[in-house]
Amino acid sequence: MTPAPGDLESDPRFPSGKWAGFWTDRRVRGRPKMELLLTFAKGEIHGEGRDYVGKFLIRGSYSTADGKCRWMKRYVAMHDVYYQGFNEGKGIWGTWEIPPPAGSGEHGGFHIWPEGMSDPSQPVLHAEADLPAESKEKVEVGEPVAVP
Repeated sequence: MTPAPGDLESDPRFPSGKWAGFWTDRRVRGRPKMELLLTFAKGEIHGEGRDYVGKFLIRGSYSTADGKCRWMKRYVAMHDVYYQGFNEGKGIWGTWEIPPPAGSGEHGGFHIWPEGMSDPSQPVLHAEADLPAESKEKVEVGEPVAVP
């Protein structure tokens, strides 16, 4: 069921649409990427996505009062992963867990953010320089150099 446009969340921390991100797991090298399509409306999160494990569905809740989020990621025809996190304006970050019996207590971290935002987990270099001062010297052009 698609919410009416007026029901979509207006808090800029929770825009409905495409999100990107990654999860971490001590058993997996690197940071596997996730692609998500999320809808935030009336305190509920709904969506779908994919990563290298497979396609999944998302169902959960969020709070604009404190930024807390909880959801279940259900891989199609596989297992469930429980997420809890926090949004402070730089996407949602937190932890995931696959509780027994589906898993043996596997857990790790994650970070997701709206598409178009740069990866907030990566350092960003900021540089500032003074503009060059205008020269008051008169520059004279010399005679042309003959080219053989």
